[in-house]
Amino acid sequence: MKRLFGAHAYGDAPRAGCWWDDTCKIMDRPALTNDREVDVAIIGAGFTGLSAALHLAQAGVRVVVLDAQRIGWGASGRNGGFCCLGGGMAGDALLNHRFGRAGRVEYRRTERAAVDLVEGLIAAHALDVDRHSHGETCLAHRAKDMTALREEAATISENYDVGHQLFGADDLAASGMQGPFHGGLTIEAGFALNPRKYLAGLARAAETAGAQIFERSAAHGLSRSRGGWRLGANGHTLRAEHVVIATNGYSSEDMPDWLAGRYLPGQSNVMVTRPLTQQELETAGWTTDQMAYDTRNLLHYFRLMPDRRFLFGMRGGLRSGPAADARGARRIRADFDAMFPAWRGVEAAHHWSGMVCVARDMLPFVGGVPEQPGLWAGLCYHGNGVAMGSYSGALLADLVQGQAPQRLYPDALRAPLRRFGLGRWRRAAMPLAYGALMLADR
Repeated sequence: MKRLFGAHAYGDAPRAGCWWDDTCKIMDRPALTNDREVDVAIIGAGFTGLSAALHLAQAGVRVVVLDAQRIGWGASGRNGGFCCLGGGMAGDALLNHRFGRAGRVEYRRTERAAVDLVEGLIAAHALDVDRHSHGETCLAHRAKDMTALREEAATISENYDVGHQLFGADDLAASGMQGPFHGGLTIEAGFALNPRKYLAGLARAAETAGAQIFERSAAHGLSRSRGGWRLGANGHTLRAEHVVIATNGYSSEDMPDWLAGRYLPGQSNVMVTRPLTQQELETAGWTTDQMAYDTRNLLHYFRLMPDRRFLFGMRGGLRSGPAADARGARRIRADFDAMFPAWRGVEAAHHWSGMVCVARDMLPFVGGVPEQPGLWAGLCYHGNGVAMGSYSGALLADLVQGQAPQRLYPDALRAPLRRFGLGRWRRAAMPLAYGALMLADR
């Protein structure tokens, strides 16, 4: 594999302290141990891959999922568990410029459809995912950011057709969101969940429908074969009419070669505290179970979970290695203490990091790999993959079967990924870009 970070980033160390692993056991699946021929091979057992497998298997398609590690080992199993609007970073002005007003609204409605899809899967398969939060709240970390939130509030009805609540600094305490904020905007779409429990449920449902999942089976040697595609894993050959790439931030430059230079992984860090007492919650003034994030470019995201542990995450990791992990842990703790000074002494034994995946055009891609019939991909969710990754998998299941999509498929998702400048060396531009974002956040 040709990956952008060093081997440490793709090992077990960055996720060693992941809280989700303590909340739910996912049964080990076997490795691929013989040659096989199937209709569809999916590379990656995260939200995208498992959703695609489930929807394909339900349609009677013979499908196999391969993962180099384990179910949810990558970003899907170590994210913040925000099932929310998003998936891209492109604003309304850019969407209007590229796709027109109708294209912008269709893309925004797709974001909501992605949330609805996850809600439907949870209901259909009776999944216990520790669901909480009514929508998502964005909190202004500077007074001037309230102007942008007011402008966003004016577009919510047209974009998403959902309710919203705009509130000022004086309303924070009554909302149970006390902190160094200047107000906020709640959009009544989305909810929080335990991503590992959701993944476990998706995997069970996919297997019940007939899909096969193989762990510790790294795919390699992807090539065209008569009537489809051929790839190797564990010394065995898998032949398939179609192949779906669902590796997102853990992708490789040569799986397939087309991906080289077309995605950019970056790190996100998360910590989880011990359970907080009611007195501690009231002292800090944060008593809501609403999931929230702030208006920084390199944002913080946080929520109080059902067991009263507090999850706090932030974007911005640039390097990989034991020293970088330690720096990330210190930085996230410092930001947490600054935002919630009443909890400075609260223990947080769980800290981990994972890869988000960014596209040059700041939008996800879901569709066929250009000039490669039977090869498909869904990736670049910009840190919001719970909903959009699940939706992409369902959408890919339609496309693979040659069907007109049964769900929204806007032009914004169809546009093929463009290459970043500097190619394999594109990470070199990240410190400068992140530095500019940090300055803009002041």
